Amino acid sequence: MLGAVLRIRLRVLRRHLRLRGRRRRPRSRRSCGETAVSEEEEGTREPVLLVSGMGGSVLHARRRSDPKFDHRAWVRILLADSDFKKYLWSLYNADTGYVESLDDDVEIVVPEDDHGLFAIDVLDPSWFVEILHLTMVYHFHDMIDMLIECGYEKGTTLFGYGYDFRQSNRIDKALAGLRAKLETAYKASGGKKVNIISHSMGGLLVRCFMSMNHDVFAKYVNKWICIACPFQGAPGCINDSLLTGLQFVYGFESFFFVSRWTMHQLLVECPSIYEMLPNPNFKWKEKPIVQVWRKNPDKDGTADLVLYEATECVSLFEEALQNNELKYNGKTIAVPFNMAIFKWATETRRILENAKLPDTVSFYSIYGTSYETPYDVW
Repeated sequence: MLGAVLRIRLRVLRRHLRLRGRRRRPRSRRSCGETAVSEEEEGTREPVLLVSGMGGSVLHARRRSDPKFDHRAWVRILLADSDFKKYLWSLYNADTGYVESLDDDVEIVVPEDDHGLFAIDVLDPSWFVEILHLTMVYHFHDMIDMLIECGYEKGTTLFGYGYDFRQSNRIDKALAGLRAKLETAYKASGGKKVNIISHSMGGLLVRCFMSMNHDVFAKYVNKWICIACPFQGAPGCINDSLLTGLQFVYGFESFFFVSRWTMHQLLVECPSIYEMLPNPNFKWKEKPIVQVWRKNPDKDGTADLVLYEATECVSLFEEALQNNELKYNGKTIAVPFNMAIFKWATETRRILENAKLPDTVSFYSIYGTSYETPYDVW
């Protein structure tokens, strides 16, 4: 589910355009049925807001001491691992609820170019990726192209919202940004309500917003379409992320990307990850299980397969991460399982469960069935 976050595409409309990202050739506007879009149709079109998921937003690093410094830290293929450590490794601040980069001079921002679409389109828009056609970083690209061909216009009826996915899904900055984007889309389209399409963790962000800003959500939103949102948590992926890390890219390309261990050292300090731990109050048809090989001192150190219920794994995480540490600029920093983040995430779960869909908003949940799903969470 989350492991494919960088591969979401509309496979039924694979066009393999030669010009990618922001450098597209002019095209005549056509509807999905190849019929010219009339002025009347354009005037009645409702705006669409695309909201990305975990790892689905371009992140830039800026230096407070140098206003001209603006460096893409995520996503990048070349120098991916070293730049990730340098700019994105972070620690959680329990006083503010925010994740802060280890370098005090670094501020992580999401570029707002192209009405928010640039940050969620091709996540590494470099010439290297374009020449090699590395589609694992084509995020909302095909959907954006499809909507444009259907007659949607950037800045009028088509918008994007990327966010710093290290942070909590209920953090003030992310929710304020989403509200501003909804207001912008509503006004730009002449007062038409917005149709939201969210992917994966983006659905949790939208749900937190709906729970904490119910009246605002009802005012600006017409439809909400979720693609593979882990509303009850993502047991396998998130438990594995806290124990061993998360890998976005596989095969030959993975040698150029962020390593699993490098990613792990960030995720242990990310509230967004803890907020996707399995919901302990959900009535699972089949309880998610974590299986761990552990050395048995009573059997000469041979390993036994030990089973843990995923909803009761805190003690496992604490033990597994008690000696976890990273080295940054010559310093050794302890990165254990963070109970302060866990408590924050527990409150986020309460907020998610209290969310109520306004009567005026239509809701759709889309999830894949091509492969057997290990846990029924929908």
